Amino acid sequence: MERKAVLRVGCAAGFSGDRTDAAVPVVEALIAAGGPAVLIFETLAERTLALAQLVRRGDAEAGYEPLLDDLLRPVLARCLEHGVCIVSNFGAANPRGAARRIAALAHELGLRVPRIAVVQGDDLSGADHRGLLDQALGAAMQGLTIVSANAYIGAEAIADALLAGAEIVVCGRVADPSLTVGPALAHFGWARDDWNRLARATMAGHLLECGAQVSGGYYADPGYKDVPGLAFLGYPIAEIDESGDCTITKPAGSGGRIDAHTVKEQLLYEVHDPAAYLTPDVVADISAAVVTELAPDRVRLSGVRGHARPAELKVNVCHENGWLAEAEISYAGARAEARARLAADVLRERLQGLGPLRVDLIGVISVLAGDGEAAPPAGEARDVRLRVALNHAERASAERVGREVTALYTCGPAGGGGVRTALRPRLGTLSCLVPRGQVPCSYAFVTTQ
Repeated sequence: MERKAVLRVGCAAGFSGDRTDAAVPVVEALIAAGGPAVLIFETLAERTLALAQLVRRGDAEAGYEPLLDDLLRPVLARCLEHGVCIVSNFGAANPRGAARRIAALAHELGLRVPRIAVVQGDDLSGADHRGLLDQALGAAMQGLTIVSANAYIGAEAIADALLAGAEIVVCGRVADPSLTVGPALAHFGWARDDWNRLARATMAGHLLECGAQVSGGYYADPGYKDVPGLAFLGYPIAEIDESGDCTITKPAGSGGRIDAHTVKEQLLYEVHDPAAYLTPDVVADISAAVVTELAPDRVRLSGVRGHARPAELKVNVCHENGWLAEAEISYAGARAEARARLAADVLRERLQGLGPLRVDLIGVISVLAGDGEAAPPAGEARDVRLRVALNHAERASAERVGREVTALYTCGPAGGGGVRTALRPRLGTLSCLVPRGQVPCSYAFVTTQ
């Protein structure tokens, strides 16, 4: 049997809001290397879909990644010219809308319209699925207004779309590693139950999925874990061979670092049990994984094993959860901390009865406040930003927070300024498992003419 060429998968985004200039060097590196290549963008987080559904309520054509144009415009022509397929979950709540926008963008750029497929089946927010969610969540579903409900589906529909000739595959909520597993399945022709190879490709996808984290971005800690060229990090590329093992690298000359340390940190990121990393495609076991530095910015991952995929799929249900009010005011100079603490006491008394008021003294205690950390004793900080926040079911009650903080301008304590207030709908999240067989997945080519 003829041995398949190495598949290169480059990742140019790790979340919605990531840098939009990352794709060009990744694509150029893929083209320069030659051979089969895929560009992925990972742009979803747990609540990104719910926020996208809220946007789609106001505009039926919206609800996909808002930076879609910025991500694709610089590289679409080069990808089409050199056969670099694009796979992404930037469809969010509206994959078909995203596909239509990509076709329109190609037309605007004077390019031929690519063959675009959308993966479908993850969206369980419709009335037809309410019974399934009620069965999975029971009493927790009572009285909820659902904003979104999406299953984490796997790689098979992506692979099928690529095998059918798709040049761009637009997904909603697929599992992050599946963006890499799908192209590997299509390219190498692995059996859908070849658990070892699927697990290895899954961990390659896991190393890619957070973008520049594996290139040293989230690793950097000056003086302890130094990373050069942090302003212009190179986003990662996985070279996957027929066994599923991979080598992680980045574009030549780009900033950042890829070594055993950065790879191991990302390998363990969000992994609860190294012997059983659950995904829709496979249960990956990295307990005997081997990380080997081959050369500067080239690290090999091997030794990953796999077990049969779970019988159930994870579903995130996002629902309306009242209103989040936030407000801030600054105090500076002599006795600033004491004045900020007094202002917080005033607000607690004025807003008593509305619910728990979150109070942060930014510059003194904020990130750790309320999380089991003992508040530090009053000190002499001279530059303090007071932040308060409240979640309330009723908008009118939540609005009081902003008004009360604004009133501190003249109601004291002395010297407060720079008030900012915000009010937005709050989302809650419930998670459950549903039988895989009740979430059929497929792909469809989108008519874009």
